[in-house]
This record gives sequence, structure tokens and C-alpha cells, in this order.
Amino acid sequence: YLSLLYVPGTSEEVAPPLQQSFMIPKKEINMVSDMAKWKRSQAYADYMGFILTLNEGVRGKKLTCEYKVSEPIEKLVALLNTLDRWIDETPPVDQPSRFGNKAFRTWYAKLDQEAEKLVATVIPKHLADAAPEVAVYLKESVGNSTRIDYGTGHEAAFAAFLCCLCKIGVLRVDDQMAIVFKVFNRYLEVMRKLQKTYRMEPAGSQGVWGLDDFQFLPFIWGSSQLIDHPNLEPRHFVDEKVVNENHKDFMFLECILFITEMKTGPFAEHSNQLWNISAVPSWSKVNQGLIRMYKAECLEKFPVIQHFKFGSLLPIQPVTS
Repeated sequence: YLSLLYVPGTSEEVAPPLQQSFMIPKKEINMVSDMAKWKRSQAYADYMGFILTLNEGVRGKKLTCEYKVSEPIEKLVALLNTLDRWIDETPPVDQPSRFGNKAFRTWYAKLDQEAEKLVATVIPKHLADAAPEVAVYLKESVGNSTRIDYGTGHEAAFAAFLCCLCKIGVLRVDDQMAIVFKVFNRYLEVMRKLQKTYRMEPAGSQGVWGLDDFQFLPFIWGSSQLIDHPNLEPRHFVDEKVVNENHKDFMFLECILFITEMKTGPFAEHSNQLWNISAVPSWSKVNQGLIRMYKAECLEKFPVIQHFKFGSLLPIQPVTS
């Protein structure tokens, strides 16, 4: 799977000739029976390979550790900072209903308009043709502007956006830690700000039976970070003191902190699934279980995947290799 993140023989000066015609990604999963096409697709194999490659890449590492930060990574963070700034420039409006603030639509319209330009700042000139295709995943990654909701399908679009940047060689194999710790972590911060500012609804929430109202991937990668930790065990993440002292180092604990800020009442009631996970004996078991759960609860659920879009970089065609 590492080949996905690595274009052999390319150096900075010489642009690899891309035998590639890009296309605007479109929906291909229109009914439940189409789900079999998705599971056999190159897109599914590449997406899952990408998630698992990053899972290995951050294993046992803290958010605060040292890692390489390349220029494309810096540019992606700058892109996310722009989205963050737009939230400040688009305050919520006064409206009768408490949830789904309509100012989100104004914010989204700006992204819709600017997405291609933003993506063009991240990719080199010789790949400019890829911008319209890659930008679609960025636009899909921030929530739905009609329903003013956000869920794991939107999160998956952001992972797909990063996966596409790997496939065109903008991100490389040695960017793995920075992809998760710098870019994805910044994305999470901006999404949490959107969720809070515009009081977004959870998309397709399973209520108390879901893992979390909004995210899933940071629990996977966050549990990988904690594998073989000398003293933090899964049972510790329900301890407020432990979370407060360690959340800056571990994505998983950062997620727990956000949940406890947003929800009231006993943890075991508002986050039952996570409460159950705290009884699992080791972080590697938690990590494996979450990967299985992610496939079953997100990637194999029609209501989530029907919105996924397929193009030349994440094709619906069956796996070739």
C-alpha cells in the first residue's frame, strides 16, 4: 500500500509525465445493490490502504513529536487556516431555530466558489489539471449546506482529498506523520469550530449507539498512537484528569475532551460505545476493533457511501492488481 504514497524515481525538479486525464468525480452508488461495486473498486482498496498506511505511520507516536514538514504540508495548513478565518468573517445569524445556523450556507458558498483556487495553491503548476477533480473532495469534506449537517461521510471526503494528493505525488511517503498530525489535526480543529459556531446537526447519527456524532478516523489513528504506551491504558481515557493532562499528545484524548465539552451527563450514557471500548484490555485491540467497526458502520453503510464521488484518481472500476 505504500506505493500509493510514493511515486518511484521522481525528483523535485523533474515532473513525472502523468498519463492521466482528470475528470470531475461523480456519484456511482445509487442503490443498495451498488454497494458491491464500491467494495470491489480501486477506490475502496486505495482509500482503505491509505487509512491503514497512516495508521501504521503514527503508531506509538505523540502529536508533539518531531517529524518532517514539507512545503505541500505547510500549504495545506495554510488552506485550512483560510477556512478558519472565513468562519470568523461569517458570524452566525439570529434565527428562530437553535440548530443549523443559516450562516453556514454563506460560509459554504465561499468555499464552493474558491475551492479550485485553494487547491491550486497546494499542487505544482504541471499538475494544474488535477485541481478541479481534487477540489470536489475538499468541498465534500466540510458538511452539507442544505441540511447544515456533518458526519463521517464528510470526514471520509477529506481523507479522500488527501489520498488524491498522494496519488498525484504532491504528498509523499515521508509525509505520513505530518498528514495526520499537522493536516488532519488542523482539519479537525476547523470542523469542531464549524460544528460549534453553526450548531451543525450530526449527519446520519446513530445517536447513543454511534461512536461519536461527527468523527471516526481520529479514534482509529488516535488509538494507534497509544499502542504500547507505558502507562496509559484504554480504561484511563474516561478519567478526566488523564484526559486533561495528555490530550495535547494524543488525538484520541483530544476527541474525548471535545465530547465532554459538548455533552452533559454521565459519559457512560451519552457515549455508550466509547464507554464499552474503555473496557478493552489493550490499545492494539481497540485499534483493530475500530478498524472493523469503521468498515462496518461507515464504509459499508449505503446512507454514508451513496454520497461518495468517483473520478480518475479514486475510480469505481474493480481493483486491477
